[in-house]
Amino acid sequence: MTILIYFVTFFVIVAVLFYIFGYGYIFNGISKTYLRGKTSANIDDGKFFSSNLIHTESPRLWEEDSEYNKKELPKNIVEDLIHSNTASFIVVKNGKLVHEQYWNGYNRLSKTNSFSMAKAVTVMLLGKALEEGKIKNIDDKFSDYFEEFKNKEFAKNLTLRNLAQMESGLDWDENYKNPFLPNAKAYYGKSLMKATFSRKFKENPGERFEYQSGSTQLLGFAVKKAVNQSLASYLSEKFWIPMGMEQNAEWSTDETGMEKTYCCIHSNSRDFAKLGQLFLDNGKVGDKQILNLNFIEKMRTPTQKSEEIYGLGFWINYDNPVKHYYFLGLQGQYIIMIPEHNMVIVRTGSYNNLPKNDKGRPDQVKFLVNETVKLF
Repeated sequence: MTILIYFVTFFVIVAVLFYIFGYGYIFNGISKTYLRGKTSANIDDGKFFSSNLIHTESPRLWEEDSEYNKKELPKNIVEDLIHSNTASFIVVKNGKLVHEQYWNGYNRLSKTNSFSMAKAVTVMLLGKALEEGKIKNIDDKFSDYFEEFKNKEFAKNLTLRNLAQMESGLDWDENYKNPFLPNAKAYYGKSLMKATFSRKFKENPGERFEYQSGSTQLLGFAVKKAVNQSLASYLSEKFWIPMGMEQNAEWSTDETGMEKTYCCIHSNSRDFAKLGQLFLDNGKVGDKQILNLNFIEKMRTPTQKSEEIYGLGFWINYDNPVKHYYFLGLQGQYIIMIPEHNMVIVRTGSYNNLPKNDKGRPDQVKFLVNETVKLF
């Protein structure tokens, strides 16, 4: 009995200290991972978080190509997809579905976590707000939206472009495994504003590329303030409804209702593919231009400071003989656009040990691009 009392007392003291020092969110993380048999965030965890609805109307189903699902995937692609614990694999060519396959109990209605693919969606909302004049200029200062940043070292001249290009100078360690670092606090914590606004800046904005979820979350705060509505409703009005998405989606939020703009749009793979098709069609849906072409070109133009691997929200590989750019999310969520072949590839799943090359690009993206183009 004495040992039990000591154990309980120790646990209570530790818990109190965690909360005192701002790590109380770790218990929320434990309840949503380890206590559910998971070791980290996962593609099915949307139901455990509050969210805002991304509404659709008048869904339009994909047209299936005459060769839809008639070609079997070759052994090397199948082995790669199975080894990487794939949930879905979709190929669209010339605006029509040519291949669609699911594993591990997933199907065309399954909604999975976009993870950081949402970063490019947030940048899309920035582009729309610029187009509508709700944001005057991409080089607007962040401190014009949140005055407290005028007094932060290095942050006075931070621009929306800096945030979109991952050149903010923010002190943010993009580590997905350490529960004491800011990504975990943003994901499992109660307040995204506390998680991001409390961070310092370590250098002048615009000096260096560093991929950071915190930068996109700050961008989301500015866009939300500019459009004066939830970002989920803005996404619904400007994209989800005009694109005829097949299903409503959900965007995870903190306890205040702020969307996790660096992450966490829960949608199905067919609708993810429509996001890719929008960029192959240069921002048009039918005859309607729903995203400005000039802004699209900015998104898919690689920056010098990123060593030509990143634009505005997009990862880019124009070094590969088959040039492509893509939405990229944790554990291997991809929406890949291949302009030369008018092709979109979507892959979702849970690949925790995603191999990357020296520039930070996932090896699997290049493999799927090269092999899929050969096949279709």
